[in-house]
Amino acid sequence: MTAWVIQMMVMMLSVFTGSSQGKRDKVLYCSACKAIVDELNHSISLVDPKKTINVGSFRLNPDGTMKDKKVPFARSETHLSELLDGVCNSMSDYALYVDPVTQHKQYRRFAPRSSASTDDFPDFKNFQFDGPEASNDLKFACETLVEELEEEIISVLSRDRQENVHEELCSRVSDHCKDSSRANEEL
Repeated sequence: MTAWVIQMMVMMLSVFTGSSQGKRDKVLYCSACKAIVDELNHSISLVDPKKTINVGSFRLNPDGTMKDKKVPFARSETHLSELLDGVCNSMSDYALYVDPVTQHKQYRRFAPRSSASTDDFPDFKNFQFDGPEASNDLKFACETLVEELEEEIISVLSRDRQENVHEELCSRVSDHCKDSSRANEEL
C-alpha cells in the first residue's frame, strides 16, 4: 500500500513539475515577436520600392498566354522567406531594458543600425547586459516563433497596409503580448 502511495506522489509531482516547465517567459517571447517585426520592417524598408518580382503560374494557357503578375519585391513571399531565414541572427543586438519609471521589462535593440547616425545610441544605464546567455535565450525564442508562425508572419507582412503590425502579429495572432499594456510600443 505504501509503495502505491509513493508512486502516486511521484507521478503527481512529475505532472506539476512538467507543466510548470512548459510555460514561456512572457517578456522574452513578446520581445522576440516585436523584435522580429522590427527587424523585418527595417529590412523591407531597405529594398528599392520600384523592384518587382513575377509571381503566379508559369504555365501556358490554351490561348498561349501566361497568367502571372508583378508584385513589389520587398513584400513578396520569396523575399520575406529569405529575410525570415536570417532574422534571428540580429538578436545579439538586443538586451533587457528596464523602464526606470514603471519598471516594465522588455528586450530592446541597443546597437544602432549601420545606416543610423551616432545620435541614435540609447542610454545604456537602463539596459541589463547578462552576457551571451540572454541573447541566446532571445535568439532561441525568435527561432521558435519563426518556426511556429512563419506563414502568419509572411501573411501579415505581405499586405500593403502596415499599421499596428506589432499588435496584430504579437497580440492577436500569437498571444505573446496580449497582456502587455505596451503592445504598440516601438522597440
